[in-house]
Amino acid sequence: MDFSSSSSPDFYGFLDRMRRPAAADLIRSIKSFIVSFSLNATDAEEDSKRVQEYLFTMEATIKDHPLWVNASYEEIDNAIEGLEKFIMTKLFNRTFASSPEDSKIDSDISEKIRLLQCFIKPNHLDVPRLLRNEASWLLAVKELQKINAYKAPREKLTCIMNCCQVINNLLLNASESVHHAPAGADEFLPALIYITIKANPPQLHSNLKFVQLFRRETKLISEIEYYLTNLISAKTFILNINAHSLSMEEDEFENHMRNAKLAIEQSTTDSRPQMLDSDAVGSRRKGKEIIAEEARYPFLDANPEELTSEDVKILLGTYKQLVNRYTSLSAALRRLSLDENLLLSSSYSLSPRRDPPFRERK
Repeated sequence: MDFSSSSSPDFYGFLDRMRRPAAADLIRSIKSFIVSFSLNATDAEEDSKRVQEYLFTMEATIKDHPLWVNASYEEIDNAIEGLEKFIMTKLFNRTFASSPEDSKIDSDISEKIRLLQCFIKPNHLDVPRLLRNEASWLLAVKELQKINAYKAPREKLTCIMNCCQVINNLLLNASESVHHAPAGADEFLPALIYITIKANPPQLHSNLKFVQLFRRETKLISEIEYYLTNLISAKTFILNINAHSLSMEEDEFENHMRNAKLAIEQSTTDSRPQMLDSDAVGSRRKGKEIIAEEARYPFLDANPEELTSEDVKILLGTYKQLVNRYTSLSAALRRLSLDENLLLSSSYSLSPRRDPPFRERK
C-alpha cells in the first residue's frame, strides 16, 4: 500500500506510523475499506455516511492502538486527519463530481459567472465602499481559485477559510474605521458573492458538495461552518441571480446578459470579418432597436479602474477582431477606389454622439 503522498505535518506523522510493522492491522483495515467502497454503486449520500462511520470507528481503534499509546488528543486528531486525507485522495475519482447532474450544475454556474463578470460591479450587490480594497480582493480571489487543486476535503475547506478570512479582516478594519460594532452577514455575504464572481472557481458546486459530504462532521462547526454555509449561499444566489437580485430593471439585466454573451462569443470566435446574421437584419427591417454598438463594444463607456482581468481578455479579443475588420474594409475600399476619410466623415456626421476621428493633414 502506497503511503508516499505528502502535505501537512500531521499527514507526515500519520504516514510515518503507517510504515511501521505494528501498523499492519490498520493497513489491512484501510485497504479493505477502500476496496469494498469501490465495489458499491455510486450514491453520494450513502458514500458520505460510510466514510463518516468509518472515520468515527477508526478514531476509537487508533486511540486503543499500541502505536498511539499515551498519545495526546491532538496526536489522535492528527492521525484521523491524515486518515481522512489518505482515504479521500484514493477515492477522489469515485466521490468527486460523481453524477452528471453535478457536472451540469458546475457548468451552469461557471457560464453564469462568466456573463456576470462582464458587467457586475460592487454596487450591484450593495458591497459597502469601505470594503472595496482591490489588493485584498485579489488575495481572496486567488485563495478561492485554489480549491480545485486539492483532493482532500480539509485542504479544499482551508481555501474557503482563507478566502473568507480575508473578507472578514476587511470587515473588521472597516468597523474600526467607522467606530461601530463588527459587521455581520448582511455585509459579509454580498462581499463573498462578489469575490466568488471575480474568482469563478472551477467546479464550485462539486467542491462544496464534496466538502459537505466528506469532511469529518465534527470539524464542520462554529466559524468553519459559518464560512462554508455562506459560500453555499453565495453559490445558490449566483445560480439564481436575476434583475431583482441586482435591483435592476428586467430589460436592463437582459441587455447586460445578452451583451455579455455576445462579447464572450466574439472573443472566442475566428477574428475574420463576419456578416450580420439574417435574424439581426430582419429585426432592423422590422424597426426593432438593435444595440449593435453596445453588443460589440460593451466597455465603450467603462472606466479603467472598473475593469477585471476577464474584462481585459474580452477587450483584447474584441480589439483583434476590430483590427482585422478595419484592415479588410480598408483593402476593400482601396479596390473600389473610394475615399476612406470621406466615408468616415459622412458616417460621423450622422452620429452626433461621437467626435469625428483625427484626419491627417493633406
